[in-house]
Amino acid sequence: MATETHSDGLADAIGVDMAEHASTPGMPQLDFSTWGNQIFWLVLALIATYLILSRVALPRIGAVLSERQGTITNDIAAAEDLKAKALEAEEAYNKALVDARAEAQRIIADAKADMQADLNAAMAKADEEIAAKTAESEKAIAEIREGALENVEKVAKDTTKEIVAAMGGKADAKTVNAAVASRMKG
Repeated sequence: MATETHSDGLADAIGVDMAEHASTPGMPQLDFSTWGNQIFWLVLALIATYLILSRVALPRIGAVLSERQGTITNDIAAAEDLKAKALEAEEAYNKALVDARAEAQRIIADAKADMQADLNAAMAKADEEIAAKTAESEKAIAEIREGALENVEKVAKDTTKEIVAAMGGKADAKTVNAAVASRMKG
């Protein structure tokens, strides 16, 4: 019963026999009798596609590409100009920086020279004041020494008179003065 063909209810309703249906080719593209038609329409479709692409799409694409290339070229040229300007600006900046540093060094040197001159003037004035005060001090010390020597001589004479009197002797002023003067000289 495997060799028997049974018709389906759907096939009976349509009136198509399954055996007849099985003998016809399945895909029309593979039917050799229609290949001439198919090749004609394929060539016609390719020619139409080529004409549409070559007349409409490719010129537009070419225009866009050339516009982009022009924009890129202009942008590259502008970038080169900006790069050259940036290098010039950098050189000007570096030169200005070197000039500013040199000016700063000159100002520092001038300030140091002014401070040194002020310091030298102040030191000279201080030296003069110190010399004047030293001279005054030496004069005062000399006066004090002189006064001290006189006082020492007077105290020595008085002490000598008192010692001689305490020992029971009599000392006249002339002898005491001569003894003290000889001792004071050396």
